Amino acid sequence: MGHVTAVPHPRSQAAPVRSGRRSLAVALLSGALGAAVALLATRQRWSQGTATVAGGDFPLTAKGSDVTGVPAALAIVGLAALVAVFAVRRTGRRLVSGLLALSGAGIVAAALLGASDASALDEKAAQASGDTSAVVAAFTHTAWPYVAAAGGALILLAGLLALRYGPLWPVMSGRYERNGKPRARRAAPAVDPDRPEDIWKALDRGEDPTGADPA
Repeated sequence: MGHVTAVPHPRSQAAPVRSGRRSLAVALLSGALGAAVALLATRQRWSQGTATVAGGDFPLTAKGSDVTGVPAALAIVGLAALVAVFAVRRTGRRLVSGLLALSGAGIVAAALLGASDASALDEKAAQASGDTSAVVAAFTHTAWPYVAAAGGALILLAGLLALRYGPLWPVMSGRYERNGKPRARRAAPAVDPDRPEDIWKALDRGEDPTGADPA
């Protein structure tokens, strides 16, 4: 009996392609949305309190950028890493994907820590009262730090998807087709010696219109 070669079922070959497309769409959406949410959240009011000024209570507020600059910086890093994922291959793609995931994790940690950080308000209380030892009273925080953390979680998800399914994603390069093979160069059009315009076009391309071998 002859040797029988097993032929993979078309569905088994199409499954990784579908997984790659779905994960790519989810990663792009979650990464871009997460960066936008994190950047927006850092511009909002994160905390509020009061300081005693001239015997009265003076209201104070602090934006996310006043509390910590980490989430905004990492959101920009994560957005750049999300784009760079498609410009590199193999080991480079894994490194960039790891950077993307770490950016998201860093945003989550910084935002959660910033929710209970009163140092920005303490500085404003000291400036308002003229007393360097003054601290803010009646400290409360808003929901925006948790919104920033949610944005970081989306970026983290994009990074994890890139680590898992990145090898199935295409490379953003004009030198390669979708299947990863180099594009074939177009053959130069034939030169008709009886047509002067063809001769001039060949000369512009640096070709010999007579067809003689340069050697």
